[in-house]
Amino acid sequence: MNNFVYATTAVTRAEIRKLMRDPMELFSRAVQPVLWLAVFGEVFSKVRGIPTGAISYLDFMAPGILAQSILFSAIFYGIAIIWERDLGIVHKLLVTPAPRSALVLGKAFASGLRGLVQAVVVYLVALLLHVGIRWDPVGMLTVSVAVFLGSCIFSTFSLVIACVVKTRERFMGIGQVLTMPLFFASNAIYPIELMPGWLKAIALVNPLTYLVDALRGAMITGGHAVYPLSTSFGVMVGVFLAFLLTAARLYPGLVR
Repeated sequence: MNNFVYATTAVTRAEIRKLMRDPMELFSRAVQPVLWLAVFGEVFSKVRGIPTGAISYLDFMAPGILAQSILFSAIFYGIAIIWERDLGIVHKLLVTPAPRSALVLGKAFASGLRGLVQAVVVYLVALLLHVGIRWDPVGMLTVSVAVFLGSCIFSTFSLVIACVVKTRERFMGIGQVLTMPLFFASNAIYPIELMPGWLKAIALVNPLTYLVDALRGAMITGGHAVYPLSTSFGVMVGVFLAFLLTAARLYPGLVR
């Protein structure tokens, strides 16, 4: 158990140090949610055909853009693993006695911490745009846990993809193919009720839907979550564990 905790912590610290040496990555990732909120959100807030209940469209959209920021950043996390394999870092990690699941979990936790930094950026932009943010401790804690878990989910999913495709070119192609369908087949920018039946079925098995729903209920004043928090977090935890176990099993095959 001590070996598992030590290995997980060591990998997380190493990933955080890399991020601190390259803060421009965080800045570049912050540009996209700023554009979505400041441009897309402001324009579509004038459209009255999207039912958002008692809140404005910009308020409705803000949690979806936070989730989008997490998705778009974490889904390309696996390309770093391919770089590390080419540099020989993965080979060195795999010859250590550290459990493979600890190596994957450490990277997932580092992605979760990076997601929290992105959440701060989205909150600042939302504050400037007068989005009705909830500032109570319970809401903030719920958002933090949801952001952390969402980042862990999609970064681990990214590691699974990297272990399967094994090349940067194929990974980039698959990552680009997956991001937009995951985003649009969710409740990030419109309610599920507006979707046709086939798209609604996809949205209901999309983990991003449950991340957005949890964020919407906890982040926005007057925001309404469709599902209970226990359901949303239960689905996300289940998906994360499935990806974690799959990535741990596939991780040694990355070097072959």
